[in-house]
Amino acid sequence: MLKTSLFLLFAVSMFSTLAFAESTIELETSKEEIKSLESIWITGKITDVSQFKPVKLRIMGPDGAIVFAPIVAINDDGEFRKLLNPPIPSFATGKHIVTASHEDTKRVAQTQFTVISQEITRNPDAKQTESKSILEKEPKIISGISMQAEAENGSDIIKIIGKTSYKSTDIILTVKSPVGNLITIDQVTPGINGNFDVEIRVGGPMWKEDGMYTITANQGVASEHKESIKVEIKDGVVVPEFGVVASLVLAISIISIIIVSSKSKLSISPRY
Repeated sequence: MLKTSLFLLFAVSMFSTLAFAESTIELETSKEEIKSLESIWITGKITDVSQFKPVKLRIMGPDGAIVFAPIVAINDDGEFRKLLNPPIPSFATGKHIVTASHEDTKRVAQTQFTVISQEITRNPDAKQTESKSILEKEPKIISGISMQAEAENGSDIIKIIGKTSYKSTDIILTVKSPVGNLITIDQVTPGINGNFDVEIRVGGPMWKEDGMYTITANQGVASEHKESIKVEIKDGVVVPEFGVVASLVLAISIISIIIVSSKSKLSISPRY
């Protein structure tokens, strides 16, 4: 009888502990209603899960299609947040459903916000010459995304640094060989200011061709934002630029010519 009582007490204690440790997840929006060109904050809090694993957000539009599907990191307090900027050309009017889930729990939190129509204001008096000057000065803003490649001479690492005005959607990076074969695909999430960077390692059988490799950044459902740059690869590493190395080789060549020329002028006078 005593053993049975102790077993029941242990079982109740374990059940209470498990019930207490059950995960919870909360989700809310900064506004219940926004205009179609406005941004909105999605915030939440989750407990009793691994903080090394992110929260998966899903934003479903009025037509039932997924508008955004970002992955959001959890801070030390279990809180997470994500700024949603309007997609191109704007949020669709109507009710948007937001859900949050995590790998360590079956619980799913849900909230919603409503988008109302907003007229896009235009200035009919704007001069065509002014518009042309803006296009000439700020081509990267018009295209929506800009990036550049950085690499040391002879390095097997290419660092891509860029910025986008479309901050709420991941960027897909593809690398193609000089003949157009797909070499690798990578994905990066822009920061809150639209900045992004990623490292691409070269070398191996996929990089055996010598020539110009094309790195392309695509963003948006229909690649609304797209930018490409080229990097030259030879023998599996980045080709050195014409700079210090080339100048050094040129200097050594000149010195060699001078030495050879000096030697050719030497003569030995016979002794009598």
